[in-house]
Amino acid sequence: MIALLDTSHDLEDCRSQINGEVGQLLTPLTRYCLRHPDLPWAIDNGAFSHFEEKSFMALLAREYHHRQNAKFVCAPDVVGSSARTLEVFELWKPRLAGWPIALVCQDGQEFMPIPWNDITAVFIGGSTNWKCSIHVEQIIRTAKDYFGKWVHVGRVNDPARFAHFESLGVDSIDGSGLARYTHMRQAIAGRANQEKLFA
Repeated sequence: MIALLDTSHDLEDCRSQINGEVGQLLTPLTRYCLRHPDLPWAIDNGAFSHFEEKSFMALLAREYHHRQNAKFVCAPDVVGSSARTLEVFELWKPRLAGWPIALVCQDGQEFMPIPWNDITAVFIGGSTNWKCSIHVEQIIRTAKDYFGKWVHVGRVNDPARFAHFESLGVDSIDGSGLARYTHMRQAIAGRANQEKLFA
């Protein structure tokens, strides 16, 4: 499982601290440059804080020449609502042509269709309780086992949650704490010694 980090820190240092693979997650919020396009990387849309179309489009334009190496670009989403996110997805799908598109799954996605033919990846967003539910496990297994899609989980900052999603076979995760703090990356490296969140 790869940790995609929205960080200015040296990625080799981060890899050593996590004791695992790392890459970059670019966002319109921080606007960091893509430093290693040969490593796994992706683009988030910044909607968890506040979606800004102009900044998002500028980021896509800036990295367009590297798009063939991107794992995914998150289509804009509506935090907490799968129904509204799917509406927004239909609006943005043609605007993201040429990019590998991720649908950001939100609370209630288990009751809504996933446009499997239009996406390269699923990004597990939503509330913490929903993210840690059986519904998300089923989405992850469906994406991996039946559709062969890349699966990314957002906001994974603690060792037990990292280990949980690692055990489900997700491809990548992100977390603002992992991106910013050495001690949090080191805690992930020591996750085998942590009490399991989902025992």
